[in-house]
Amino acid sequence: MTLTIPTWLTLARIALIPVLVAIYYLDYRWSNVAATVVFVAAAATDWLDGWIARRYRQFSKFGAFLDPVADKLMVSTALVITVQHHHTVWMALWASVIIGREIAVSALREWMAELGQRAKVAVALVGKIKTTVQMIALGFLLYREPLLGIPVFVVGEWLLAAAAILTLWSGFEYVRAAWPALRADDEKSL
Repeated sequence: MTLTIPTWLTLARIALIPVLVAIYYLDYRWSNVAATVVFVAAAATDWLDGWIARRYRQFSKFGAFLDPVADKLMVSTALVITVQHHHTVWMALWASVIIGREIAVSALREWMAELGQRAKVAVALVGKIKTTVQMIALGFLLYREPLLGIPVFVVGEWLLAAAAILTLWSGFEYVRAAWPALRADDEKSL
């Protein structure tokens, strides 16, 4: 197996997860800034590895598998530490919706791959918008302090709520796209 530059960037994103957690829990005034920088750097590698893979045609099966895993690990970790620090019903609900959808869509993609129809559940535009809103929300929530009079944490909460709604919408779109194949497979087994 040859490791491409995009795959190395994905591996770096995974390696940043324990760094994010350690920095977030440091008892220094700047730990929120450092945690936000680590998270934003990880989010940037997500965009960069995709761009490099497309631009220079550096695709690999391992990279295609690892990239969404790295994204889900980083987002789930950021959600868990945010909920632990700001444990409200709404924060827990939004985090549960986002993490639950990620698990469900991963299972759906695996099922569709077994049916030979993985292309029917490819990433759609609403999923890309959801990811963007989610990353911005998490960056704001990790930063958590007002900045230039802007209540960054409150903006992050609202963006996370929007990301959760987009998460439900995109999850519905995946199920809708897969539904004919799932019904056909179900009818075959009868």
